[in-house]
Amino acid sequence: METKRELLQRFLKGLETGDAMAAAVVNEEKYIQHNPQTHEGSEGIADLFARLSKTSPKVTFKRVFEDGDFAFAHIEYDFSSLRAAFEVFRFEDGKAVEHWDNIQPLRGPNLSGRGMLDGHTEVTDLEKTEENRAASSMFVTDVLIKRRFDRLADFVAEDLKQHNPDMADGIVALKNVLEGTSESGAKFVYKHLYRVLAEGNFVLCVCEGERIGVHSSFYDLYRWDADRIVEHWSTIEAVPPREEWKNDNGRF
Repeated sequence: METKRELLQRFLKGLETGDAMAAAVVNEEKYIQHNPQTHEGSEGIADLFARLSKTSPKVTFKRVFEDGDFAFAHIEYDFSSLRAAFEVFRFEDGKAVEHWDNIQPLRGPNLSGRGMLDGHTEVTDLEKTEENRAASSMFVTDVLIKRRFDRLADFVAEDLKQHNPDMADGIVALKNVLEGTSESGAKFVYKHLYRVLAEGNFVLCVCEGERIGVHSSFYDLYRWDADRIVEHWSTIEAVPPREEWKNDNGRF
């Protein structure tokens, strides 16, 4: 029997191969779609495959994880242009029944020479999954949402490896961006934490907020080592106005 991570990969690789059987991964009767640009159920899946097939798509998995009923992946898409993406699926009885994603045009390298998708990939410390999940939730809640930047060093390593295209390595650069004092002019305001998915040393946090005043979804992937965040990847996507949504399920 295929694992949830294998099912996720089979479904998304179908975008590239055009394999109609890839859609069999999805329970179309229960499937809840949270991408506001995609219709519900089989109509949405068929339209998605048809639309993307015209771009000679390429799907490259960088990191794939599994957490209980969820599988989630960090991916490079080539749909006419390169994009960094996080894909999240919830499964019941071996079928995907709910989907979220967050996609951003690929940019970089950043000031430290890092791309949005390179870096560490090995999943380790499985016994620390719940500890890292709890620490990530506390970091997002206390530091990012409540803006207690004096607590950054309690969670983040001084020599943080940074893959966000608007940031450089290190805890100081992160603090400057969060405070809105960086030279890039980037400003991030976190308002709500929706989901914390984890496997070993990797944790993905899904948040809602604003980037330079634009209503946005934040997907942040943290790698933990020695009780500190030592590496960070992200995608940020603007949430379209309600009147442009193709389903009623909400972004989060």
